[in-house]
Amino acid sequence: MLGTPTSSFVVRDWIKVCGIRDTDSAAVAATAGASAIGLNFFAKSPRSIAPDQAAVIVRKQLLQTIGLFVNHSLDEIDAIATQAGLTAIQLHGDETPRDLHAIHERHPDWHILKAFRVADSLQSVAEFVAECQRLGVPLAGCLLDARVEGEFGGTGKVAPWELIANQYDRTNWPPLILAGGLTPENVAAAIHAVQPDGVDTASGVESSPGVKDTKLIKRFVAEAKQAFAKLIPE
Repeated sequence: MLGTPTSSFVVRDWIKVCGIRDTDSAAVAATAGASAIGLNFFAKSPRSIAPDQAAVIVRKQLLQTIGLFVNHSLDEIDAIATQAGLTAIQLHGDETPRDLHAIHERHPDWHILKAFRVADSLQSVAEFVAECQRLGVPLAGCLLDARVEGEFGGTGKVAPWELIANQYDRTNWPPLILAGGLTPENVAAAIHAVQPDGVDTASGVESSPGVKDTKLIKRFVAEAKQAFAKLIPE
């Protein structure tokens, strides 16, 4: 496991609701017992949020808050995260380990999560993690999502649970966060099948693209908590 200052950011039974766009939804997630929320700065996403709006949510300090970026430049990430008051970021595009190294060099105190879109192999994850280790880049977690050509996440497609469960190197890789089409209806089955350290949902708790549903958020967190509680401790 990466011995880094960020290694405890994602802990067992971690639950994240991504694509939050208002303080009310953030408060619902916090009250329900979620661990973290995601603020999406990808302009093409229906869940995108402006940095000044994100700052209002961050200042509430309700729970862990993570900024989601897709192929932003280092300067863009720096400026947006600084304006929003973020010290945790999730990179969901085609960023390389060297890109992460540059971010870590500039902000060694930041928590960095990397998302991977997977289909039939975790070889790309293995290579990425190995290069990060070689460069001394701390990864707070790896988020595994379903691969959909031309998309960077939030598609609602379910990730390959069996493949992830069989191929993820839990001993030597960062904490595993499972994403991809998770809903209140299937999150318990996903946790049972994959036994991840955490789960992440966006479209699965929405009434329409970008519009969070209070009841779905509460149900998702409750189902995830119950499922995590049933896992046999490692």
